[in-house]
Amino acid sequence: MRFKTFAKTLSIMAVTKVSSSVHFVARGSAVNGHGGSASGRWVPNTDVYSTETGLVIKVELPGMKSENLDITVEGSQIRIAGNRPDCCRAPNCSFLVMEINYGPFESVLELPPGFDLSQAKAIYVNGFLRVDVPPARQSQTKPTKVPIAEGN
Repeated sequence: MRFKTFAKTLSIMAVTKVSSSVHFVARGSAVNGHGGSASGRWVPNTDVYSTETGLVIKVELPGMKSENLDITVEGSQIRIAGNRPDCCRAPNCSFLVMEINYGPFESVLELPPGFDLSQAKAIYVNGFLRVDVPPARQSQTKPTKVPIAEGN
């Protein structure tokens, strides 16, 4: 009986992915719309959510260095791109399972109105890129780069 109560409490605390197909912002890629393509590009897992201070974009990118990431904003679009190297693979190996994506990636998000991407701030910590976007004061149309701070 005690185990059931613990399991019930544990299931309440768990946060799970709702669905890979549910998106509240438009998402695409200059490569092939969504997912990988013949060129070997892939799209990293991404969360986008709003807070009291604006919008947060959180991208799962373990094994990366901030200098290998590129964030560009134009209007209401943010483009996150880079290249995750596969530096741990033994030469001449044969895979039994391969689920980790390596190589170039790109994700383009079309954000809803009301946010100022020109004032976005990015930080890369513990394998996650976090981009904070404040509420809009005026619209931005010129492409700009977003600097990435190195976290501890």
